[in-house]
Amino acid sequence: MNEEDIQQKRRENEEAATKNRARILGLPYLDTRSFEETIPLVPNLLDKEKMHTDYIIPLQKGGNDEHYQFMVTSNTPRSVIEKMARDYANYGEKCDFFLISLSGYRVFMLRYDPPREIHYDDIKIASEGDSETLAQVSKTLNEVGTDKVFDFLLDQADRLGASDIHIENLRDAIRIRMRVDGMLHPVANIERDRYRIFMGELSSRAGISTAATTPQSGHMQKDVFVDGVSHLLNIRVETIPTMYGQDAVLRLFNFDESLLNLDLLGLTQAELSAIREVVSHPRGLVLMVGPTGSGKSTTLYSIINALNSTERKIITLEDPIEYGITGISQIPIDTTNGGSFADGLRSVLRLDPDVVMVGEIRDGDTAKTAIQASITGHLVLSSFHANTTAAAFSRMIDLIGTNPIFSSSIRMVIAQRLVRRLSDSKEEYEPDEATRKYVLRVLDGLTKEQIETELRHEWDPNNFKLYKAHPNGEADPFGYKGRVCIMEQLSVTEDIQKFIRGDVEDVNTDLIEKTAKGLGMITLEQKGVLAALRGDTTLEEIGRVI
Repeated sequence: MNEEDIQQKRRENEEAATKNRARILGLPYLDTRSFEETIPLVPNLLDKEKMHTDYIIPLQKGGNDEHYQFMVTSNTPRSVIEKMARDYANYGEKCDFFLISLSGYRVFMLRYDPPREIHYDDIKIASEGDSETLAQVSKTLNEVGTDKVFDFLLDQADRLGASDIHIENLRDAIRIRMRVDGMLHPVANIERDRYRIFMGELSSRAGISTAATTPQSGHMQKDVFVDGVSHLLNIRVETIPTMYGQDAVLRLFNFDESLLNLDLLGLTQAELSAIREVVSHPRGLVLMVGPTGSGKSTTLYSIINALNSTERKIITLEDPIEYGITGISQIPIDTTNGGSFADGLRSVLRLDPDVVMVGEIRDGDTAKTAIQASITGHLVLSSFHANTTAAAFSRMIDLIGTNPIFSSSIRMVIAQRLVRRLSDSKEEYEPDEATRKYVLRVLDGLTKEQIETELRHEWDPNNFKLYKAHPNGEADPFGYKGRVCIMEQLSVTEDIQKFIRGDVEDVNTDLIEKTAKGLGMITLEQKGVLAALRGDTTLEEIGRVI
Protein backbone atom coordinates (compact mmCIF):
# COMPACT_ATOMS: atom_id res chain seq x y z
CA MET A 1 0.00 0.00 0.00
CA ASN A 2 1.48 3.36 -1.01
CA GLU A 3 1.44 6.57 1.07
CA GLU A 4 -1.65 7.92 -0.73
CA ASP A 5 -3.63 4.75 0.00
CA ILE A 6 -2.58 4.89 3.66
CA GLN A 7 -3.71 8.52 3.99
CA GLN A 8 -7.02 7.72 2.32
CA LYS A 9 -7.64 4.81 4.71
CA ARG A 10 -6.85 6.98 7.73
CA ARG A 11 -9.33 9.60 6.54
CA GLU A 12 -12.05 6.97 6.04
CA ASN A 13 -11.51 5.72 9.61
CA GLU A 14 -11.64 9.28 10.94
CA GLU A 15 -14.90 10.04 9.09
CA ALA A 16 -16.49 6.84 10.46
CA ALA A 17 -15.48 7.82 14.00
CA THR A 18 -16.86 11.36 13.49
CA LYS A 19 -20.17 9.93 12.25
CA ASN A 20 -20.49 7.85 15.43
CA ARG A 21 -19.56 10.86 17.56
CA ALA A 22 -22.30 12.94 15.84
CA ARG A 23 -24.94 10.43 16.99
CA ILE A 24 -23.72 10.75 20.58
CA LEU A 25 -23.72 14.57 20.46
CA GLY A 26 -27.07 14.74 18.70
CA LEU A 27 -25.68 16.73 15.77
CA PRO A 28 -26.08 16.02 12.05
CA TYR A 29 -22.87 14.58 10.55
CA LEU A 30 -21.38 16.16 7.41
CA ASP A 31 -18.76 14.45 5.23
CA THR A 32 -16.87 17.36 3.61
CA ARG A 33 -14.49 15.37 1.40
CA SER A 34 -16.42 15.97 -1.83
CA PHE A 35 -16.48 19.78 -1.53
CA GLU A 36 -13.96 20.98 1.07
CA GLU A 37 -11.47 22.13 -1.59
CA THR A 38 -14.03 23.72 -3.94
CA ILE A 39 -17.03 25.18 -2.08
CA PRO A 40 -16.95 29.01 -1.92
CA LEU A 41 -15.83 30.39 1.43
CA VAL A 42 -18.06 32.62 3.59
CA PRO A 43 -15.95 35.68 4.42
CA ASN A 44 -16.38 38.15 7.30
CA LEU A 45 -18.89 36.06 9.27
CA LEU A 46 -16.50 34.84 11.97
CA ASP A 47 -13.09 36.22 12.83
CA LYS A 48 -10.13 33.87 12.28
CA GLU A 49 -9.13 33.84 15.94
CA LYS A 50 -12.56 32.46 16.95
CA MET A 51 -12.40 29.89 14.15
CA HIS A 52 -9.04 28.72 15.54
CA THR A 53 -9.89 28.73 19.23
CA ASP A 54 -13.43 27.29 18.98
CA TYR A 55 -12.87 24.91 16.05
CA ILE A 56 -15.81 26.36 14.12
CA ILE A 57 -16.17 27.13 10.40
CA PRO A 58 -18.93 29.13 8.63
CA LEU A 59 -20.64 27.08 5.89
CA GLN A 60 -23.50 29.33 4.78
CA LYS A 61 -24.51 32.91 5.49
CA GLY A 62 -28.21 33.23 6.41
CA GLY A 63 -30.87 35.87 5.74
CA ASN A 64 -33.80 35.90 3.32
CA ASP A 65 -35.36 32.89 5.05
CA GLU A 66 -32.06 30.98 4.84
CA HIS A 67 -30.53 29.53 7.98
CA TYR A 68 -26.98 30.33 8.99
CA GLN A 69 -24.91 27.14 8.89
CA PHE A 70 -21.73 26.35 10.79
CA MET A 71 -19.41 23.35 10.88
CA VAL A 72 -18.07 22.29 14.27
CA THR A 73 -15.83 19.50 15.52
CA SER A 74 -15.69 17.27 18.56
CA ASN A 75 -13.24 19.85 20.00
CA THR A 76 -15.79 22.68 19.79
CA PRO A 77 -17.06 23.54 23.31
CA ARG A 78 -20.78 22.73 23.73
CA SER A 79 -21.21 26.10 25.44
CA VAL A 80 -20.06 27.90 22.24
CA ILE A 81 -22.70 26.13 20.14
CA GLU A 82 -25.46 26.88 22.65
CA LYS A 83 -24.49 30.58 23.01
CA MET A 84 -24.36 31.12 19.24
CA ALA A 85 -27.79 29.50 18.84
CA ARG A 86 -29.22 31.87 21.51
CA ASP A 87 -27.53 34.96 20.04
CA TYR A 88 -28.85 34.31 16.52
CA ALA A 89 -32.34 33.55 17.91
CA ASN A 90 -32.32 36.93 19.71
CA TYR A 91 -31.84 38.56 16.30
CA GLY A 92 -34.65 36.52 14.79
CA GLU A 93 -32.27 34.27 12.86
CA LYS A 94 -31.80 30.53 12.95
CA CYS A 95 -28.50 28.67 12.72
CA ASP A 96 -27.70 25.03 12.15
CA PHE A 97 -24.58 23.16 13.23
CA PHE A 98 -22.96 20.16 11.53
CA LEU A 99 -20.25 17.94 12.97
CA ILE A 100 -17.22 17.46 10.69
CA SER A 101 -13.92 15.64 11.15
CA LEU A 102 -10.78 17.39 12.36
CA SER A 103 -9.13 16.66 8.98
CA GLY A 104 -12.00 18.44 7.22
CA TYR A 105 -11.70 21.37 9.64
CA ARG A 106 -7.94 21.66 8.92
CA VAL A 107 -8.54 21.76 5.16
CA PHE A 108 -11.04 24.60 5.56
CA MET A 109 -8.78 26.52 7.93
CA LEU A 110 -5.90 26.34 5.43
CA ARG A 111 -8.25 28.02 2.96
CA TYR A 112 -9.59 30.63 5.41
CA ASP A 113 -6.21 31.35 6.99
CA PRO A 114 -3.39 30.11 4.73
CA PRO A 115 0.09 30.23 6.24
CA ARG A 116 2.00 33.35 5.34
CA GLU A 117 4.61 32.67 2.70
CA ILE A 118 7.93 34.22 3.68
CA HIS A 119 10.36 34.90 0.86
CA TYR A 120 14.02 34.75 1.76
CA ASP A 121 16.83 36.20 -0.31
CA ASP A 122 18.41 33.72 -2.72
CA ILE A 123 21.81 32.41 -1.70
CA LYS A 124 24.73 34.02 -3.52
CA ILE A 125 28.16 32.46 -3.88
CA ALA A 126 30.87 34.57 -2.25
CA SER A 127 34.01 35.24 -4.25
CA GLU A 128 37.40 35.18 -2.53
CA GLY A 129 37.59 37.81 0.19
CA ASP A 130 33.89 38.73 -0.11
CA SER A 131 33.01 38.71 3.60
CA GLU A 132 29.91 40.88 3.06
CA THR A 133 28.11 38.26 0.93
CA LEU A 134 29.19 35.52 3.35
CA ALA A 135 27.75 37.46 6.29
CA GLN A 136 24.47 38.17 4.45
CA VAL A 137 23.91 34.51 3.47
CA SER A 138 24.82 33.40 7.01
CA LYS A 139 22.21 35.83 8.37
CA THR A 140 19.57 34.48 5.95
CA LEU A 141 20.25 30.84 6.84
CA ASN A 142 20.09 31.64 10.54
CA GLU A 143 16.71 33.37 10.04
CA VAL A 144 14.91 30.75 7.93
CA GLY A 145 12.30 28.85 9.96
CA THR A 146 13.50 25.64 11.56
CA ASP A 147 11.00 23.59 9.58
CA LYS A 148 12.17 25.06 6.27
CA VAL A 149 15.91 25.67 6.59
CA PHE A 150 17.08 22.24 5.34
CA ASP A 151 14.77 22.27 2.31
CA PHE A 152 15.70 25.91 1.65
CA LEU A 153 19.39 24.95 1.48
CA LEU A 154 18.68 22.06 -0.91
CA ASP A 155 16.49 24.23 -3.15
CA GLN A 156 19.13 26.95 -3.28
CA ALA A 157 21.92 24.47 -4.05
CA ASP A 158 19.85 23.11 -6.92
CA ARG A 159 19.15 26.65 -8.19
CA LEU A 160 22.88 27.38 -8.22
CA GLY A 161 23.63 24.12 -10.04
CA ALA A 162 25.78 22.86 -7.14
CA SER A 163 26.97 19.25 -7.27
CA ASP A 164 27.80 19.00 -3.53
CA ILE A 165 26.90 20.66 -0.25
CA HIS A 166 29.62 20.42 2.43
CA ILE A 167 28.58 20.90 6.08
CA GLU A 168 31.76 21.18 8.15
CA ASN A 169 32.38 21.57 11.87
CA LEU A 170 34.96 24.22 12.74
CA ARG A 171 36.03 25.07 16.26
CA ASP A 172 33.68 28.06 16.63
CA ALA A 173 31.19 27.74 13.75
CA ILE A 174 29.60 25.46 11.20
CA ARG A 175 30.82 26.19 7.69
CA ILE A 176 28.68 25.49 4.63
CA ARG A 177 30.32 25.30 1.22
CA MET A 178 28.94 24.35 -2.19
CA ARG A 179 30.75 22.90 -5.16
CA VAL A 180 29.66 24.73 -8.30
CA ASP A 181 31.19 23.80 -11.67
CA GLY A 182 33.79 21.69 -9.86
CA MET A 183 35.00 24.46 -7.51
CA LEU A 184 34.24 24.68 -3.78
CA HIS A 185 32.85 28.06 -2.71
CA PRO A 186 32.11 29.28 0.85
CA VAL A 187 28.42 29.98 1.36
CA ALA A 188 27.80 30.65 5.05
CA ASN A 189 28.83 30.16 8.64
CA ILE A 190 25.82 29.09 10.68
CA GLU A 191 24.87 28.65 14.31
CA ARG A 192 25.16 25.25 15.95
CA ASP A 193 21.37 25.13 16.43
CA ARG A 194 21.05 25.14 12.64
CA TYR A 195 23.62 22.33 12.42
CA ARG A 196 21.52 20.19 14.78
CA ILE A 197 18.48 20.78 12.54
CA PHE A 198 20.46 19.72 9.45
CA MET A 199 21.74 16.57 11.10
CA GLY A 200 18.28 15.77 12.49
CA GLU A 201 16.81 16.00 8.98
CA LEU A 202 19.60 13.81 7.57
CA SER A 203 18.96 11.30 10.32
CA SER A 204 15.26 10.97 9.51
CA ARG A 205 15.43 11.27 5.72
CA ALA A 206 18.66 9.47 4.81
CA GLY A 207 18.90 6.91 7.62
CA ILE A 208 21.98 8.51 9.18
CA SER A 209 22.62 8.17 12.92
CA THR A 210 23.59 11.44 14.62
CA ALA A 211 25.41 9.49 17.33
CA ALA A 212 27.55 7.30 15.05
CA THR A 213 31.30 7.18 15.63
CA THR A 214 32.07 5.68 12.21
CA PRO A 215 31.60 6.96 8.64
CA GLN A 216 28.10 6.46 7.21
CA SER A 217 26.41 6.52 3.82
CA GLY A 218 22.79 7.30 3.08
CA HIS A 219 20.43 8.30 0.30
CA MET A 220 17.38 10.55 0.02
CA GLN A 221 15.24 12.21 -2.65
CA LYS A 222 13.49 15.56 -2.87
CA ASP A 223 11.07 17.15 -5.31
CA VAL A 224 12.33 20.59 -6.25
CA PHE A 225 9.99 23.16 -7.84
CA VAL A 226 11.40 25.73 -10.25
CA ASP A 227 8.99 28.13 -11.98
CA GLY A 228 6.10 25.79 -11.23
CA VAL A 229 7.83 22.73 -12.71
CA SER A 230 9.15 19.97 -10.46
CA HIS A 231 12.12 17.68 -10.90
CA LEU A 232 13.54 14.95 -8.73
CA LEU A 233 16.77 15.56 -6.85
CA ASN A 234 18.66 12.42 -5.85
CA ILE A 235 20.92 13.09 -2.86
CA ARG A 236 23.77 10.85 -1.78
CA VAL A 237 24.84 11.51 1.81
CA GLU A 238 28.25 10.78 3.35
CA THR A 239 29.12 11.60 6.96
CA ILE A 240 32.32 11.24 8.94
CA PRO A 241 33.06 12.04 12.61
CA THR A 242 35.62 14.83 13.14
CA MET A 243 37.14 16.56 16.14
CA TYR A 244 34.19 18.97 16.53
CA GLY A 245 31.28 16.87 15.27
CA GLN A 246 29.98 14.96 12.25
CA ASP A 247 30.86 16.50 8.90
CA ALA A 248 28.46 15.76 6.05
CA VAL A 249 28.71 15.92 2.27
CA LEU A 250 25.51 15.85 0.24
CA ARG A 251 26.07 14.95 -3.42
CA LEU A 252 23.22 16.21 -5.57
CA PHE A 253 22.10 14.43 -8.71
CA ASN A 254 19.59 16.51 -10.63
CA PHE A 255 17.69 13.67 -12.25
CA ASP A 256 16.26 14.32 -15.67
CA GLU A 257 16.23 11.19 -17.79
CA SER A 258 16.05 13.25 -21.00
CA LEU A 259 19.43 14.83 -20.19
CA LEU A 260 21.18 11.44 -20.12
CA ASN A 261 21.94 11.71 -23.80
CA LEU A 262 25.29 11.24 -25.55
CA ASP A 263 24.50 14.13 -27.87
CA LEU A 264 24.27 16.49 -24.89
CA LEU A 265 27.73 15.69 -23.47
CA GLY A 266 29.47 18.17 -25.80
CA LEU A 267 31.60 15.48 -27.46
CA THR A 268 33.05 15.83 -30.94
CA GLN A 269 31.55 13.85 -33.79
CA ALA A 270 34.62 11.58 -33.85
CA GLU A 271 34.28 10.83 -30.12
CA LEU A 272 30.56 10.07 -30.47
CA SER A 273 31.16 7.81 -33.47
CA ALA A 274 33.89 5.87 -31.65
CA ILE A 275 31.65 5.24 -28.63
CA ARG A 276 28.65 4.25 -30.74
CA GLU A 277 30.75 1.88 -32.86
CA VAL A 278 32.15 0.08 -29.80
CA VAL A 279 28.85 -0.28 -27.91
CA SER A 280 27.03 -1.45 -31.04
CA HIS A 281 28.83 -4.80 -30.68
CA PRO A 282 27.00 -7.46 -28.67
CA ARG A 283 29.95 -8.26 -26.40
CA GLY A 284 33.09 -6.72 -24.96
CA LEU A 285 34.27 -4.58 -22.05
CA VAL A 286 34.24 -0.76 -21.97
CA LEU A 287 35.90 1.03 -19.05
CA MET A 288 35.40 4.63 -17.88
CA VAL A 289 38.29 6.02 -15.82
CA GLY A 290 38.87 9.23 -13.93
CA PRO A 291 38.73 10.64 -10.40
CA THR A 292 35.54 11.19 -8.38
CA GLY A 293 33.43 13.97 -9.85
CA SER A 294 34.77 13.66 -13.39
CA GLY A 295 31.40 12.76 -14.90
CA LYS A 296 32.01 9.02 -15.34
CA SER A 297 28.56 8.05 -14.11
CA THR A 298 26.77 10.54 -16.37
CA THR A 299 28.63 9.26 -19.44
CA LEU A 300 27.95 5.61 -18.52
CA TYR A 301 24.26 6.34 -17.93
CA SER A 302 24.09 8.19 -21.26
CA ILE A 303 25.55 5.15 -23.03
CA ILE A 304 23.06 2.91 -21.21
CA ASN A 305 20.22 5.23 -22.19
CA ALA A 306 21.34 5.12 -25.84
CA LEU A 307 21.28 1.30 -25.72
CA ASN A 308 17.94 1.16 -23.92
CA SER A 309 15.37 -0.51 -26.16
CA THR A 310 12.71 -3.20 -25.96
CA GLU A 311 15.06 -5.64 -27.74
CA ARG A 312 17.75 -5.48 -25.05
CA LYS A 313 17.78 -6.57 -21.43
CA ILE A 314 19.96 -4.16 -19.46
CA ILE A 315 20.94 -4.66 -15.83
CA THR A 316 23.02 -2.36 -13.65
CA LEU A 317 24.80 -3.05 -10.36
CA GLU A 318 25.33 0.18 -8.41
CA ASP A 319 26.47 1.43 -5.02
CA PRO A 320 24.23 3.39 -4.70
CA ILE A 321 21.77 3.87 -7.58
CA GLU A 322 22.29 7.48 -8.67
CA TYR A 323 19.72 7.78 -11.48
CA GLY A 324 16.60 5.71 -12.02
CA ILE A 325 16.08 4.91 -15.70
CA THR A 326 12.83 3.59 -17.14
CA GLY A 327 13.06 0.16 -18.71
CA ILE A 328 16.30 -0.91 -16.98
CA SER A 329 16.73 -3.34 -14.07
CA GLN A 330 18.87 -1.53 -11.50
CA ILE A 331 20.22 -3.46 -8.53
CA PRO A 332 21.72 -1.74 -5.45
CA ILE A 333 24.90 -3.32 -4.08
CA ASP A 334 25.57 -2.39 -0.45
CA THR A 335 29.33 -2.86 -0.33
CA THR A 336 29.47 -1.14 3.08
CA ASN A 337 27.64 -4.09 4.65
CA GLY A 338 29.37 -6.92 2.85
CA GLY A 339 27.81 -6.71 -0.61
CA SER A 340 30.08 -7.52 -3.56
CA PHE A 341 29.98 -6.41 -7.19
CA ALA A 342 31.52 -9.74 -8.19
CA ASP A 343 28.81 -11.78 -6.42
CA GLY A 344 26.10 -9.52 -7.83
CA LEU A 345 27.50 -9.85 -11.34
CA ARG A 346 27.64 -13.65 -11.12
CA SER A 347 24.00 -13.65 -10.01
CA VAL A 348 22.64 -11.36 -12.73
CA LEU A 349 24.44 -13.22 -15.52
CA ARG A 350 21.97 -16.06 -14.88
CA LEU A 351 19.24 -13.67 -16.04
CA ASP A 352 20.78 -13.57 -19.52
CA PRO A 353 21.22 -9.78 -19.89
CA ASP A 354 22.47 -8.24 -23.11
CA VAL A 355 24.16 -5.31 -21.35
CA VAL A 356 25.49 -5.09 -17.80
CA MET A 357 26.82 -1.99 -16.07
CA VAL A 358 29.00 -2.57 -13.02
CA GLY A 359 29.24 0.55 -10.86
CA GLU A 360 32.96 0.13 -10.23
CA ILE A 361 35.68 -2.50 -10.60
CA ARG A 362 37.53 -2.37 -7.29
CA ASP A 363 39.18 -5.77 -6.95
CA GLY A 364 40.58 -8.67 -8.94
CA ASP A 365 37.51 -10.87 -8.38
CA THR A 366 35.16 -8.27 -9.89
CA ALA A 367 37.62 -7.60 -12.74
CA LYS A 368 37.89 -11.28 -13.67
CA THR A 369 34.13 -11.81 -13.45
CA ALA A 370 33.49 -8.76 -15.67
CA ILE A 371 36.07 -9.98 -18.20
CA GLN A 372 34.54 -13.46 -18.24
CA ALA A 373 31.07 -11.96 -18.78
CA SER A 374 32.32 -9.78 -21.64
CA ILE A 375 33.59 -12.74 -23.67
CA THR A 376 30.47 -14.86 -23.17
CA GLY A 377 28.02 -12.73 -25.09
CA HIS A 378 27.54 -9.69 -22.85
CA LEU A 379 28.44 -6.03 -23.29
CA VAL A 380 29.92 -4.93 -19.94
CA LEU A 381 30.35 -1.29 -18.96
CA SER A 382 32.12 -0.21 -15.82
CA SER A 383 34.12 2.53 -14.13
CA PHE A 384 37.65 2.08 -12.84
CA HIS A 385 39.94 4.39 -10.89
CA ALA A 386 42.92 5.50 -12.98
CA ASN A 387 44.15 8.87 -14.19
CA THR A 388 44.53 8.06 -17.91
CA THR A 389 43.60 5.32 -20.34
CA ALA A 390 47.17 4.01 -20.44
CA ALA A 391 47.35 4.04 -16.63
CA ALA A 392 44.13 1.98 -16.58
CA PHE A 393 45.88 -0.87 -18.41
CA SER A 394 48.84 -0.72 -16.04
CA ARG A 395 46.51 -0.78 -13.02
CA MET A 396 44.45 -3.63 -14.42
CA ILE A 397 47.59 -5.67 -15.14
CA ASP A 398 48.70 -5.04 -11.53
CA LEU A 399 45.25 -6.26 -10.41
CA ILE A 400 44.90 -9.45 -12.49
CA GLY A 401 48.30 -9.92 -14.18
CA THR A 402 48.88 -10.18 -17.92
CA ASN A 403 45.80 -11.90 -19.21
CA PRO A 404 45.07 -13.12 -22.77
CA ILE A 405 41.31 -13.20 -22.04
CA PHE A 406 41.41 -9.54 -20.94
CA SER A 407 43.20 -8.58 -24.15
CA SER A 408 40.43 -10.08 -26.28
CA SER A 409 37.57 -8.68 -24.16
CA ILE A 410 38.53 -5.03 -23.65
CA ARG A 411 37.33 -2.86 -26.52
CA MET A 412 37.75 0.71 -25.30
CA VAL A 413 38.96 2.72 -22.32
CA ILE A 414 37.68 6.28 -21.86
CA ALA A 415 39.37 8.77 -19.51
CA GLN A 416 37.37 11.85 -18.66
CA ARG A 417 37.58 15.17 -16.82
CA LEU A 418 35.19 18.08 -16.37
CA VAL A 419 36.56 21.61 -16.65
CA ARG A 420 34.70 24.88 -16.19
CA ARG A 421 33.29 26.39 -19.36
CA LEU A 422 33.99 30.03 -20.11
CA SER A 423 30.90 32.24 -20.22
CA ASP A 424 30.12 34.60 -23.10
CA SER A 425 31.93 37.44 -21.34
CA LYS A 426 35.33 35.75 -21.96
CA GLU A 427 38.28 37.82 -23.19
CA GLU A 428 40.68 36.94 -26.01
CA TYR A 429 44.42 37.51 -25.48
CA GLU A 430 47.79 36.96 -27.16
CA PRO A 431 49.78 34.26 -25.31
CA ASP A 432 53.29 35.10 -24.16
CA GLU A 433 56.26 33.18 -25.54
CA ALA A 434 56.40 30.63 -22.70
CA THR A 435 52.68 29.85 -23.07
CA ARG A 436 53.00 29.61 -26.87
CA LYS A 437 55.85 27.11 -26.53
CA TYR A 438 53.83 25.06 -24.01
CA VAL A 439 50.84 24.84 -26.38
CA LEU A 440 53.03 23.79 -29.33
CA ARG A 441 54.90 21.23 -27.21
CA VAL A 442 51.65 19.61 -26.02
CA LEU A 443 50.24 19.48 -29.57
CA ASP A 444 53.46 18.08 -31.01
CA GLY A 445 52.72 14.75 -32.70
CA LEU A 446 49.18 15.66 -33.77
CA THR A 447 48.60 16.16 -37.47
CA LYS A 448 47.29 19.47 -38.82
CA GLU A 449 44.12 17.61 -39.83
CA GLN A 450 43.58 16.30 -36.28
CA ILE A 451 44.06 19.77 -34.79
CA GLU A 452 41.75 21.47 -37.27
CA THR A 453 39.07 18.81 -36.80
CA GLU A 454 39.12 19.51 -33.06
CA LEU A 455 39.30 23.30 -33.41
CA ARG A 456 36.75 23.41 -36.25
CA HIS A 457 38.79 26.11 -37.99
CA GLU A 458 42.17 26.53 -39.66
CA TRP A 459 45.27 26.19 -37.49
CA ASP A 460 48.29 28.49 -37.69
CA PRO A 461 50.93 27.50 -35.13
CA ASN A 462 52.56 30.93 -35.49
CA ASN A 463 49.41 32.92 -34.85
CA PHE A 464 46.79 31.77 -32.35
CA LYS A 465 44.75 33.26 -29.51
CA LEU A 466 43.74 32.04 -26.08
CA TYR A 467 40.96 33.14 -23.73
CA LYS A 468 40.56 34.13 -20.09
CA ALA A 469 37.63 34.49 -17.73
CA HIS A 470 36.00 37.89 -17.38
CA PRO A 471 33.60 38.11 -14.42
CA ASN A 472 30.57 40.16 -15.34
CA GLY A 473 28.52 41.27 -12.35
CA GLU A 474 26.22 39.35 -10.03
CA ALA A 475 24.82 37.10 -12.77
CA ASP A 476 28.31 35.96 -13.81
CA PRO A 477 30.61 36.42 -10.78
CA PHE A 478 33.42 34.13 -11.97
CA GLY A 479 33.37 34.29 -15.77
CA TYR A 480 32.53 30.57 -16.01
CA LYS A 481 29.16 28.92 -16.56
CA GLY A 482 28.73 25.15 -16.56
CA ARG A 483 31.38 22.57 -17.44
CA VAL A 484 32.74 20.95 -20.56
CA CYS A 485 33.80 17.32 -20.93
CA ILE A 486 37.42 16.56 -21.84
CA MET A 487 37.68 12.97 -23.05
CA GLU A 488 40.56 10.66 -23.99
CA GLN A 489 39.59 7.52 -25.90
CA LEU A 490 41.83 4.52 -26.35
CA SER A 491 40.40 1.96 -28.78
CA VAL A 492 42.07 -1.40 -28.25
CA THR A 493 43.89 -2.64 -31.33
CA GLU A 494 46.31 -5.51 -31.90
CA ASP A 495 49.23 -3.23 -30.95
CA ILE A 496 47.64 -2.46 -27.56
CA GLN A 497 46.63 -6.09 -26.98
CA LYS A 498 50.31 -7.08 -27.03
CA PHE A 499 50.89 -5.23 -23.76
CA ILE A 500 47.92 -6.94 -22.06
CA ARG A 501 48.82 -10.43 -23.25
CA GLY A 502 52.36 -10.06 -21.98
CA ASP A 503 53.99 -10.10 -25.43
CA VAL A 504 55.91 -6.95 -24.48
CA GLU A 505 58.32 -6.95 -21.55
CA ASP A 506 58.61 -4.03 -19.16
CA VAL A 507 55.04 -2.82 -19.63
CA ASN A 508 54.59 0.74 -18.34
CA THR A 509 52.12 3.58 -18.73
CA ASP A 510 54.41 5.76 -20.85
CA LEU A 511 55.06 2.98 -23.37
CA ILE A 512 51.34 2.17 -23.71
CA GLU A 513 50.50 5.88 -24.15
CA LYS A 514 53.26 6.36 -26.73
CA THR A 515 51.93 3.43 -28.75
CA ALA A 516 48.35 4.71 -28.51
CA LYS A 517 49.40 8.19 -29.63
CA GLY A 518 51.14 6.64 -32.59
CA LEU A 519 47.80 5.05 -33.47
CA GLY A 520 46.05 8.43 -33.43
CA MET A 521 44.92 8.80 -29.82
CA ILE A 522 44.61 12.40 -28.54
CA THR A 523 45.56 12.59 -24.84
CA LEU A 524 43.66 14.35 -22.08
CA GLU A 525 46.19 17.18 -21.95
CA GLN A 526 46.04 17.63 -25.73
CA LYS A 527 42.25 17.60 -25.65
CA GLY A 528 42.34 20.18 -22.87
CA VAL A 529 44.69 22.53 -24.74
CA LEU A 530 42.53 22.20 -27.86
CA ALA A 531 39.45 23.10 -25.79
CA ALA A 532 41.32 26.20 -24.53
CA LEU A 533 42.20 27.16 -28.12
CA ARG A 534 38.51 26.81 -29.07
CA GLY A 535 37.59 29.22 -26.28
CA ASP A 536 35.63 26.61 -24.31
CA THR A 537 37.88 26.95 -21.25
CA THR A 538 41.20 28.35 -20.07
CA LEU A 539 44.71 26.94 -19.79
CA GLU A 540 44.46 27.64 -16.04
CA GLU A 541 41.48 25.26 -15.82
CA ILE A 542 43.36 22.60 -17.79
CA GLY A 543 46.30 22.94 -15.42
CA ARG A 544 44.03 22.73 -12.36
CA VAL A 545 42.06 19.68 -13.49
CA ILE A 546 44.33 17.73 -15.84
